[in-house]
Amino acid sequence: MAATRAGDSVAAVGMLHGVKRFVALAMAAACCLGMSAAEKVFEFTAPEGKLPEGWTPVLAGKGKPGNWKVVFDEVPPLIKPLTAQAPKFSRREVLAQVSADPTDERFPLLVYGGDRYQDFTARLRFKLVSGAVEQMAGLVFRMQDENNFYVVRGSGSGNVRFYKFVNGVRSAPIGPEVPVSRGEWHELVVKCLGNSIDIQFDGKPAMPTLTDNSHLSGRLGLFTKSDAISFFSDLRIDYRPVESLAETLVKTTLEAQPRLLDLKVYGRRPGSKDLVLLSAKTPGDKGKAAGEVETKVLAENRTYYSKGESGAVVTHPLHDRNGEPIGVARFVLKTYRGQMEAATIGRVLPLVKEMEQRIGAAPELTE
Repeated sequence: MAATRAGDSVAAVGMLHGVKRFVALAMAAACCLGMSAAEKVFEFTAPEGKLPEGWTPVLAGKGKPGNWKVVFDEVPPLIKPLTAQAPKFSRREVLAQVSADPTDERFPLLVYGGDRYQDFTARLRFKLVSGAVEQMAGLVFRMQDENNFYVVRGSGSGNVRFYKFVNGVRSAPIGPEVPVSRGEWHELVVKCLGNSIDIQFDGKPAMPTLTDNSHLSGRLGLFTKSDAISFFSDLRIDYRPVESLAETLVKTTLEAQPRLLDLKVYGRRPGSKDLVLLSAKTPGDKGKAAGEVETKVLAENRTYYSKGESGAVVTHPLHDRNGEPIGVARFVLKTYRGQMEAATIGRVLPLVKEMEQRIGAAPELTE
């Protein structure tokens, strides 16, 4: 390559010893989250009849969009009262889906922002209020869009089910027959670690560990079906912040190559044509616009070389699985006396090849 001189169906149900497996995975998740764990409590506070900030209604399947809004309801405390005299309920804001369109395969969702979660433990309380066709409520997780997500939900017909949507096609449901009473609050807990998914319902494991590779990270949301009118409360999540592929590439390459003084990866965020810095040794630089050299490298699909006070700089295109240039890597290397341009570029090429083996398509850099 010439050089120019310049100034990212349920595969299996793991029948692995029920409760023991669940506890083991929970401990592993806690260990995995460790010091880098973060916590988010989702606030449902907003004027009655409105939506809290950050939430967006989404329709999966057919029928009319859902009608989501804040209402007030009697909710039991998260911690069991210490005395019989303590209040058993408090009246406060909850989120409600109140549209009663009975269309089959209609799934009104309410999705939170753009935050993506990978390894996490999410807790949600829900109440089935009414529904002639369906009485159903649940949690959507690792959501890519309205056609691709996981869901676990409770049904008034007496079951807890897990299923997934892939390209708009719903998988066969998995889960036990469990009484899910109407008019009472229930709790769902979903724990994800890698491709393993564990589910609790009202404090007990709902099913054996599930394993699936369809969705490894994504957004969080609320779920109903058809004419189910349902209330939701107390959603919170403990999670490890998602590391994008670009961030992983920079970190692992720098760790494996101590002679590298710096490495930056540039790419385009979904929906944008602008080339920006996706990851670098210095995190504070993330999001900055690419310079002239990086822009030329991508446009011309060529390697650029320069030499400065900080070391030799090789700016190289990154390609997807089809060989199309979709990003740029900028390497800064220690120099030595008599170092030649061709030799320096030769040191970089194996690193680029290793990085490209982990890139499938352009969006994966930011996921």
